[in-house]
Amino acid sequence: MLNLVPKEIAIGEIYFPPLLISGFIAIICTSLTVRLFNTVKWYRYVSNPPLVELSIAVIYTVLISTFIFPS
Repeated sequence: MLNLVPKEIAIGEIYFPPLLISGFIAIICTSLTVRLFNTVKWYRYVSNPPLVELSIAVIYTVLISTFIFPS
């Protein structure tokens, strides 16, 4: 039952919520993925690239918050 309690991540004396940290990491991973997609010209097959970028960011955030920072 104690595993269901959300935990904060302490960096120095500052406590951060896990979703904030995983969102920040997801934005970095998304920018690297978008850069890779631009080099292989994958975005010409997508009708709405900003929506795809947002979707990739959400997918990364969910995966990181589920597997790396479980609450």
